[in-house]
Amino acid sequence: MTLPFGTATGLGPWPGTDEHEAARTIVGELGEFPHLAELPARGLGADAVGRAAAMLVDLPVDVSTTGYRLADRPGTVLRTARAHLARDLDAAEEACERAGVRGAGTPFKLQVCGPVTAAARLELRSGRRVLTDRGAVRDLTDSLAEGVREHVGAVRRRFGVQPVLQLDEDDLGAALDGALPGRTRYDPVRALPEPEARAMLGTVIEAAGGVPVILGGPRMPAATGLARGAGAAAITMTLHSAGSVREPAILDGLGEWLDSGRGILLGLAPAGRPEGPTPDWHAVARPAVRLVDELGFARGTLARQTIVTTESGLADADPDRARAAVSLACRIAAGFAGDPDSL
Repeated sequence: MTLPFGTATGLGPWPGTDEHEAARTIVGELGEFPHLAELPARGLGADAVGRAAAMLVDLPVDVSTTGYRLADRPGTVLRTARAHLARDLDAAEEACERAGVRGAGTPFKLQVCGPVTAAARLELRSGRRVLTDRGAVRDLTDSLAEGVREHVGAVRRRFGVQPVLQLDEDDLGAALDGALPGRTRYDPVRALPEPEARAMLGTVIEAAGGVPVILGGPRMPAATGLARGAGAAAITMTLHSAGSVREPAILDGLGEWLDSGRGILLGLAPAGRPEGPTPDWHAVARPAVRLVDELGFARGTLARQTIVTTESGLADADPDRARAAVSLACRIAAGFAGDPDSL
């Protein structure tokens, strides 16, 4: 399966606490490429790390005063996280059934915290980050990989869709740069060597069983070599706030990335409530047009190798704004698929 280029999707986080309402809206608005909702407003266990914890196999998690922590036995928060995930899957299956998506082989995106970010945010029993212990990193990566394998397989069987996996690596840059704070100034967190990060990502991507994998996170435009080596099919990139994308090395990497046939999820639609009237979709799309022009690609690349999404997750938006944001993303994608040379 290839990614559904020329469409739009969401990044995962969604406002509110009602999984049924979220699923109905997402499947209704993003029928060509819906995704499983993440509803962090429900509290502990419903955020990205909680969802990853719910997928871990034979690696119990509890919560401490400073965050999620590996434990000897599952804590209440892990049971809560697993219950949230089960309800989200039930709601999404029902929404897909009602919309005629179930059994149609439609691409359906699943999001999970990637192994590097999970190792950066989960704690050992000592309170140190998992990332400080190579053995624990290996155990966590293997456990997450097995959980992803089971999750992707279950969704394929239950929904009759073509799963797509998005690994969110928000802390990849800090991990590579050695910028993650330790418990104290005398307990630093080592910088993660890029080959180790690539191997961690590759383990989880391989476990996904051949489904297309998207790597998300702010470092991705500058980490195309790592993403390519790990086996990713696409990366996410926000254009409106990414002035660093104009750096020659990053532009070269993006050009090589597209030249290899891989794709980009372009974060274009504003996630917050705009001041004044709703922005014209042509204006919102213009940074993407400028990017492909600058890279020397035909504008048809926007239809053949990109998917439009929002600038960021929508957990902090109100429901009307979230709906408007994904609607705008769909309008931009339709424009790219129609006549991009006219933009």
